[in-house]
Amino acid sequence: MSFWSYLYHRHQQLLTDAFQHASAVFQCMVIATVIGIGIGLVSYRSSWGGSLAITSTATLLTVPSLALIGLLIPLVGLGVAPTVITLTLYGLLPVVRNCIVGLRGVDPALVDAAKGIGMSRTAQLLKVELPLAWPPILTGIRVATQMLMGIAAIAAYASGPGLGNEIFRGIASLGSANAINQVLAGTLGIVVLALLFDAAYVLLGRLTIPRGIRV
Repeated sequence: MSFWSYLYHRHQQLLTDAFQHASAVFQCMVIATVIGIGIGLVSYRSSWGGSLAITSTATLLTVPSLALIGLLIPLVGLGVAPTVITLTLYGLLPVVRNCIVGLRGVDPALVDAAKGIGMSRTAQLLKVELPLAWPPILTGIRVATQMLMGIAAIAAYASGPGLGNEIFRGIASLGSANAINQVLAGTLGIVVLALLFDAAYVLLGRLTIPRGIRV
C-alpha cells in the first residue's frame, strides 16, 4: 500500500490521534505557562532565586523523557497522568527563563514612573512589567511548545494519547507492509501540528504585543 493510500484508509484514526496529540500539548503548555510565570514572578527580583529557578527547571531536561515516563508509571499508572506530568515538567524551563529575563529587562525608569503616579506594586506588575516582558515570555512558550510536540510522541510508551502511538506501532512491526507508512504518518503529523501551533503563536504575538514593542 502506498503512503497516500494508507493516509486515505487511516485518515479517521490519524485525525483522532492528531487531535489528542494537539490537545495534550496545548493543555500541558497552559499548565506549564501558569506555573512557569508564577515561578518567574516569585524569583526574578532575587539573583540567587532566579538562578535556582532556572537551574532547577534546567535539571529536569537532563532526565531522558523515556526514563522519566518509566519512573512515573509505577507512581501514577499508564495513560494520561504520566503524559501530563512529563510534558508539564519539560515545558517549564523556557517559560521560567524567559519570564525572568523579560522582567529583569524592563526599564527601571518606567517602573519608577508607574510608582510615581501612585500605582500599587500589583498594578505596576500587571500594567507595566508583565506587558513589557510578554514578548520574551511568548518566545519561551513557543520554544517549549515545539519541544513538547516531539516529547509527546514518547508518551505512547505509557499508553498516552497522540501520534506517538502510530510511530510506536510502526516501529514494533518493522518489516510489515505498512510499518514505514505508520512511522512516516505519525512523524509528519507531528511536524504539521508544530507548524500550525507556531503560526498560531505568531498571530497571538501580533494581537497581544503593541507595535512599538515589536519594533
